[in-house]
Parts: sequence; C-alpha cells; structure tokens
Amino acid sequence: MYNFPLSLLPERTNKPRKAGINMIMDKGLSLREAEDFVSVSCGLTDFVKLGFGTSLVTPGVKEKIKVYQKSGIKVYAGGTLFEAFLIRDQFDEYRSYISGLGLDSVEISDGSMLIGHDEKCEYISKLAKDFTVLSEVGSKEAGILISPHRWTKMMVTELNAGSFKVIAEARESGNVGIYRPSGKAHTSLIHKILSEVDQDQIIWEAPLKSQQVWFIQHFGANVNLGNIAPNEVIPLETLRLGLRGDTFFSFLPKNLKKFKLE
Repeated sequence: MYNFPLSLLPERTNKPRKAGINMIMDKGLSLREAEDFVSVSCGLTDFVKLGFGTSLVTPGVKEKIKVYQKSGIKVYAGGTLFEAFLIRDQFDEYRSYISGLGLDSVEISDGSMLIGHDEKCEYISKLAKDFTVLSEVGSKEAGILISPHRWTKMMVTELNAGSFKVIAEARESGNVGIYRPSGKAHTSLIHKILSEVDQDQIIWEAPLKSQQVWFIQHFGANVNLGNIAPNEVIPLETLRLGLRGDTFFSFLPKNLKKFKLE
C-alpha cells in the first residue's frame, strides 16, 4: 500500500471496511476528473456521495458512477435529492431513478424538510432490503438545535431500522450539527453521542482539515469521516498516519515525544 515500509505507522483498515471509512463529496466532477481521482484515491475511498441534487444535472453521470464502481467504490446520491423527491410525493419515482443510475447505496436524510422519525425509519427499512442505506441525522439549518438525547435515540433507531451507518450532519460548510458556528467540534454533544452509539457505526462529516485533525487526535486513525473533498483524500491519509505536522506525534511512542517542539 505504501511506497516505503516506514516504521511506527498506525495500522489502517483495508477495504471492504467498517472502520476508517472515507466518504468523499463529489459536487459535479467531470468523467475525466473522476477517472483521475480513482487513479490515485480508489484504495482510500469507500463511498462517493453525489452531493445534494447534482446527480440530476450532471452530464454523463451514469458513466461516472461506473468509473467509481469499477474501482470498488460505493456511490450514492445525496440525501437532499431523496427529500426533493419525497416532498413531491414521488418516492416510487426516486427508487426507480436511483435503480436506473445503477446505484446500490442510498442516503436517507431529513435535514431540509420535516419528516416524522417513524416515517423516516420506514423508508430506511424499505430501502435496506435492496440497497446499502446510510442515514443522516441532524438539521442543515443553523438555528435548529437537537438535544444530545434525541441525537442518540435517532441514531440507534435508524441503525436498528437497517442503516449500515449513521452520518452526523455538518453540511459541506462544517458549521452546523456536530460543530459550532465557528467550525469547532461540539465536544459535549459528540461525547454524549458516543456514550450510547458505537464509534464505528457513525460517519462524522468533517469537511475542514481542523475537524479531521480533531477527530483523528481524539478517536484514532480509523475514525469514519465524511464530506471529504476529492483533492483532500491523500492529505487526509497523511493525517491518519501521522505524516503531517498536525498529527505528527499522535501515534509515536512516548519515548519519542521528547522531540516535540514546544
């Protein structure tokens, strides 16, 4: 996997994996850009999300999906698209649409519109029969606050309904949900969630480098991270391995930490 067997690197999981997952945000890459992306990052990428409603307007999207899938990457359309179909009472059409694209994974969310949680779980159960389901918890609106107890309850219920993983909402901007408006981690919320939900069952949206660093420093090299930009996959891997200044000493033995700059 590496170009040189450097010692003392943290052990990373291999695909197909349940921990150490990278979920990448494709906001409209061209077919050529997707080909370039998989040429260097397919081994580090587990899921590609066709962000929000981009799959509906991106030319050649079926061909691009095939490029990802042939490289062993699961692809799904962003949860906002699911909501766009649902609010128009077109769930059956949504199912036909994603099947027609050749997708084997879906995202179910309720970040843009109100959906009863029982109803959301029914959709998860229905789709889990034929697809790998990832369900997103948390609102995209900065003013909507969800209590830690409700976060954990929704996550547990959605996992029980058939979700492969639950995604902790942050948007691509990284300043809502599990983050403060400043972009800093909402630490008390995150720790309360983890008191009830296993870490490996959660994909934390972390579009900003500072957020990726925080999760790696607190939860290790194999924490699940999402909403990663395509050009940030390799840099993220160096963070996971301690090959970048931000996490340089995170995985080294104590006897080497005496060399840490103060």
